[in-house]
Amino acid sequence: MSLDLLIKNAKVFTHAGPFEGDIGVKHGKIVKISGDIQEQADKTVNLSGKYVVPGLVDGHTHMEFPFMGEVTADDFYHGTRAAVAGGVTTIVDFITPAPGQDLMTAYKQWREKADAKVMSDYGLHMIIREINPIILEQIPEVIRNGVVSFKLFMAYKNELMLLDGQLYQLIKKISDNGGVVGIHAENGEIIYELIQQFLSEGKADPVYHYYSRPDILEIEATNRIASIASMIGKNVKMYIVHTSTGEAVDIMSEYRKKGLKFYNETTPHYLVLNTDYLTRPDGYRYIMSPPLRSDEQRTKLWYRLASGDIFTVGSDHCVYNDAQKKRYKEKVPPFHEIPNGVPGVETILPLLFGLGVKKDIISMERFVEVTSYNPAKLFGLYPKKGAILPGSDADFAVIDPNRKVRISPDLLHSNINYTIYDGLEVEGWNVMTIRRGEIVYEEGQVLGKKGSGMYIPGKLPVLV
Repeated sequence: MSLDLLIKNAKVFTHAGPFEGDIGVKHGKIVKISGDIQEQADKTVNLSGKYVVPGLVDGHTHMEFPFMGEVTADDFYHGTRAAVAGGVTTIVDFITPAPGQDLMTAYKQWREKADAKVMSDYGLHMIIREINPIILEQIPEVIRNGVVSFKLFMAYKNELMLLDGQLYQLIKKISDNGGVVGIHAENGEIIYELIQQFLSEGKADPVYHYYSRPDILEIEATNRIASIASMIGKNVKMYIVHTSTGEAVDIMSEYRKKGLKFYNETTPHYLVLNTDYLTRPDGYRYIMSPPLRSDEQRTKLWYRLASGDIFTVGSDHCVYNDAQKKRYKEKVPPFHEIPNGVPGVETILPLLFGLGVKKDIISMERFVEVTSYNPAKLFGLYPKKGAILPGSDADFAVIDPNRKVRISPDLLHSNINYTIYDGLEVEGWNVMTIRRGEIVYEEGQVLGKKGSGMYIPGKLPVLV
């Protein structure tokens, strides 16, 4: 058999452990894994001294996201270009229906936006912002089209927030059809009251974004939604997106011990940054929801990541440029007017590897679990994605484990001129990305073509 691509001398890491050897690729699929493959190949890559992991699956991105009167600066081209540069071969983006728009119309709109632009492969989640008979009726059809996960909001009053009764109805309908429920867990009613209070007191600096969304409001909302969902039954598959507190992880872990399929996602910015960044002159760049937390919470999240209590790490990549963040004014606007969101799809790998694996906080197996294997399982993409197995897509990130890099905007590929990790030093960097057997990034050069990515429909996940 002649191969399209032969990877030689790879030190491969999977969720189950490492192995060393060669990988043969044909028609975009892994066809052979062996200690020494001798077949002829159109292209041979020697990866001696490098680490090979499954291409990352970023289960939380917002490309071309319409929110707070703006649309994110990264469209599907710029965003997935940044993704492949960071070793992410698959993103799962969020369809965001306009108010009053039905789910299937929004699905078709997102496919039209993405298909011609994507460089990585992609899947889709569905945001549900309101409830009516048409939306309930369309949930099974959405799932049949490969969108198996749905995001529901407990925050953003008057924009995305749903009431408890609506959350109950939707979780039941989604679960009855085998889907996965993602929850933005913050108490939107209390946040709204705190915002009004701070504004009336003239407290409008970016740091008040944190004070208006204290830890307890995520903890309360997580406990509430877990209680509501547990009433529905053990067929519910639910996770808290972008978890920022250790206590919210503990709540879901306790329910999991009772046999419920409840999980947590966190993001690198909650592991790496703290509330002090909101007090900087460029603090407006660091506004996302939930907000950055204390160093104590950062430590709690690292411990829970290491222990296996956190199931996935996604970026929550939601990029606004400086002009958008400042609402096209010279002066920074009040905190509640600043669009919520930060970049991150390109830096998941170096941050978790450099600050987690290299510092002996997490193992390589945990790194692979939370960045590829688990998200692929949760969103019904496994074993096509998230695995290095015969028959799986030939998706790989290649890490130089000893390369020391100071992160700066000129190294990255998003459609903005800053990074929230500017100046941070890491050891370990993605030097090659292979998507379905094609080298789409190598040593600082993005080689993939616009529109060469594919939509990957999710299947109903089976989670134990």
